[in-house]
Formats: sequence, structure tokens, C-alpha cells
Amino acid sequence: HEDPGELCQRNIVSGHFQWVSLDLDFLFQADFSKITPQVVLGAVGQAFFSVSVAMGLMIAYGSYLSREISIPRAAVIIAGADTLVALLAGLAIFPLVFANGLDPAEGPGLIFVTLPLAFGHMPAGALFGTIFFLLFIVSALTSSIAVLEPIVAWVDEHRGMRRQVATPLIGLLAWLLGLTTVFSFNIWSDLRPLAAIEAFADKNLFDVQDFLAVNIMLPLGGLFITVFAGWVMCKNSTAEELDLGTGTAYQLWRFLARWVAPVSIALILYSVL
Repeated sequence: HEDPGELCQRNIVSGHFQWVSLDLDFLFQADFSKITPQVVLGAVGQAFFSVSVAMGLMIAYGSYLSREISIPRAAVIIAGADTLVALLAGLAIFPLVFANGLDPAEGPGLIFVTLPLAFGHMPAGALFGTIFFLLFIVSALTSSIAVLEPIVAWVDEHRGMRRQVATPLIGLLAWLLGLTTVFSFNIWSDLRPLAAIEAFADKNLFDVQDFLAVNIMLPLGGLFITVFAGWVMCKNSTAEELDLGTGTAYQLWRFLARWVAPVSIALILYSVL
């Protein structure tokens, strides 16, 4: 003879904790049997992409950095903040996904397919969905500006093209290239550009670009950067830029940059390719 209102409220609370439990399990419960060289390579590419390593952004922005700024401290803060934001985003997004019985492994479609459905089934979903996608647009815009900067700076310095001309021109070319990913989900959805290769037989144009950028180009870029910093740049230059002196901290960085990072990336790439 329990009060129906109290029973309903308790069921809602119980369901909420079930969603949170599923979310936490999905995010933090590791299944090490699923870790393969392909998974590790994808994780490396995602990490590089997330903190903008190996895309030229850090080199371009680093050239504008004041000498009073500590590069090691800034690197730790950036990596830590990026990880924290990613965890908060996961804790915010995946409860919506599980609460609506949607697929948490949707991949790129999670943003544009799964989340709109989730927002559509929650109270004030239109409001929260609008805020979410507005923030997503701001994030994409700032990232686009950052990605354009190395190219614009190079064209300005080496080709004599003014920034006022280079920026809209390169932006237009990038937008046209970006349209190929949009068309991959509609008018070009059946296009398989690398169908002759078995591993890419079922991948559309977007999948191919995503694989090449995240799994090949970013790790290769990171490999070349570590080789350059560890082997090409002289010891005095790196010690001065990092401001670590020549003690234990610098020797540890030099060992990681010369041996651990490049060898690890090379082995991962070799095991996959």
C-alpha cells in the first residue's frame, strides 16, 4: 500500500543511479583483453589530436610564447586540463545516452545522431541542446583558427602573401575539403575510395580521412617532432628553451625525447602497418 508518488520518485532516483553506474563502468572499467596495437595507435592519435600535438599548432603558438612562460609547466597544465575536460564531458554526455537506451559507441555520429535524440527526450532538451551545440560551434571555430595559423604563418613568411588574403583563401580551401566529410554521410555515402584495399573496403571517404589523419599522419608527425627535438636540436638550445638546466629533470626529458617516445611510436606504427 505504498504511496504511488513516493514509489515513482524512488524508481526515478533508482533509474538515475543505474544510468550513472553504467556511465562510470563504460568510462572507467577497463577490459585489457581488448587492447591491441590498433587500439593503442588509435589512442596515441586521439591524444595527439586532443592536445594539438603534431599538427603544427604548438610550433606556431610556441613561436609567439613569451620567454617568461615555462614550457614544461604549460605542457603539464594543458595536458591535465584537457584530460579533466574530457572526463567531465564523458560524465555529462554518457548518462544522457544510457538514459535513452542509445548506442554509446556511435563514434563520430554520437554528436550529430545520438545526442540530438537524447536531448529530444529530456526536459528542456531544446534549451540544453541549443546551448550544447552553440558551445560546440565555439569550440570548433577556435580549433579551426588554431589549425589555420601554421599554414597562414608559413604562407605569410615564405610566400609573401598578406594575412588578410591568406586567411580567407586558406579558410575557403579548408571548408571545401571539409565538405567531403559532410558528403560522406549523404550523397557520397556509398563511395569507397580505397575499396581495393581489404582493410578499407567498407570505409567511406570520411572514414579514410579520419584513419589517415588520426592513425598515420599525427603519430608520424609526433615521431618526427621528437626526433627533431631530441636528435637535431643541440643540447644547449633545448636546455635553454625548456629552462630545466642540465640536471636530472633535463636528462630525463632528453632520454624520453630521444629514445622512449620515438621508439614507442615507431613500434606501434610498425605493429599496425
